[in-house]
Amino acid sequence: MVALGAVIATLLGFALFYGLKGKKKSIDSSMKSSENRICKSDSGKSTDIIIVGAGVAGSALAYTLGKDGRRVHVIERDLRQPDRIVGELLQPGGYLKLVELDCVSDIDAQNVYGYALYKDGKSTKLSYPLGSFNSNVAGRSFHHGRFVQRMREKAASLPNVRMEQGTVTSLLERNGTIKGVEYKTKTGEKHTAYAPLTVVCDGCCSNLRRNLCNPKVEIPSCFVGLALENCIIPHELQTAFISATEKGNMRTMPNRNMPAAPYPTPGALLMGDAFNMRHPLTGGGMTVALSDVILLRDLLRPLHSLDNAYSLCKYFESFYTLRKPVASTINTLAGALYKVFSASSDPAREEIRQACFDYLRLGGVFSSGPISILSGLNPRPLGLVLHFFTVAVYGVGRLLIPFPSPKRLWIGARLISDASGIIFPIIKAEGITQMFFPVAVPAYYRAPPVKGIQIALAPPILYEDLTAFIEKLVSLTDLIGCKSEDHELNTNIASPLSPSLELKNEANDSPAPPRFPPKSNLEVASDFGHEDNLTVAEAYRCRFIKETCE
Repeated sequence: MVALGAVIATLLGFALFYGLKGKKKSIDSSMKSSENRICKSDSGKSTDIIIVGAGVAGSALAYTLGKDGRRVHVIERDLRQPDRIVGELLQPGGYLKLVELDCVSDIDAQNVYGYALYKDGKSTKLSYPLGSFNSNVAGRSFHHGRFVQRMREKAASLPNVRMEQGTVTSLLERNGTIKGVEYKTKTGEKHTAYAPLTVVCDGCCSNLRRNLCNPKVEIPSCFVGLALENCIIPHELQTAFISATEKGNMRTMPNRNMPAAPYPTPGALLMGDAFNMRHPLTGGGMTVALSDVILLRDLLRPLHSLDNAYSLCKYFESFYTLRKPVASTINTLAGALYKVFSASSDPAREEIRQACFDYLRLGGVFSSGPISILSGLNPRPLGLVLHFFTVAVYGVGRLLIPFPSPKRLWIGARLISDASGIIFPIIKAEGITQMFFPVAVPAYYRAPPVKGIQIALAPPILYEDLTAFIEKLVSLTDLIGCKSEDHELNTNIASPLSPSLELKNEANDSPAPPRFPPKSNLEVASDFGHEDNLTVAEAYRCRFIKETCE
């Protein structure tokens, strides 16, 4: 009996062994088939967003979108540390954007608290108006290349961000929609990459922007850079300058201006210096770029899917409008200051320069106002125009006191004329309506696309009570169905209007795991206490109306 039991047990053991082996083969085969299916699907759908360029804008955008759960593929021409003489000052307004993006750690920078101006033996110090901010808020000065490398490392540390060295040669277009890019790797191999959205931010020398905008690039001057040693105060500048010139290590960099003139293109978006450039005199380029990154992040956060390129293109028209007040103010100030302080033998231009210097020396609001605009802490276009023409009027007053003369009257008239000739063409190039009256632009009211339908909210009414205005906005969104408690909503949008909204899979009715934050981080609406009830565009509208009323 014992022998018979052993034989039966042996036979059952062999049967079980071969059965499990066959089952394992079946499982392995199934897993392999599943992997093949996944790879096949990922070959066309593995990336949500392609970013061309890994400079300040590209790296910051990759990091913040990666943190939000997007699958990002960054293609950069050269991943070595950049060696440039520009991009070495980040204004306090840009630093606040960097804080919001959580990118301030280990940037190896020196704090900057203002400016010192010297003219004809006179001097004045202009401090940033930082009284209402935390003690760590200030400008930052750093080595541009090391700063960019830190940003790249931070972005590449996220598992869903892929950083690759390659040169993008063209955008892949199909039926008017950008589907991806074609690029060459550093070994010369040609590859293609596909994604629902391609963001082009490949710098001032972009070879792709001609397909996405009307590039009117102007080069008014060049920067000449020297590394000055043992230079502490301006009195010692002459010796240090002579020493540097004798070494002959002089670097030049063309200064470029280019107003933003985009062609809205399904599947693609322009950002950074590839999209908009201003004279680097005021150091505002990185502030504009980081502000654009935050705006685009907030616009993308409510969207679960980016597949509907045409609806997304209409939605992104709001990006070009919402960015205008900040970007245009910084652009206009940079262009105006360059024209004021550039070399000229015109007596009227010299009077403008002297008036500007003396105006800033007055202190108080006469210095804190312009510096708050220059620093990006308060970039209001109306404030810029007001201060600019106040300087011109102040210059005329200097000429007419104590006794006016025909010559002085003529120079005063020329001064006002020159001031108008400086600022008005810049404002016209930036766009008067978008800069000063963005609420009058239809694109200002673009709402996130729902099931391929573009919802446009009615223009807001300037209520005396801002709380009533916000409640009206919420009631409007209730009426158009963006917020519903009585009906299930099967959609590809996670709206900040309904933080409890469950996303449904198209294949079944089970709730889909949220890949992105359920609601936007709308700090711009925090002053109203209604940040949970506002979309991105509504929050920006509320801020604009509040600032206008103030």
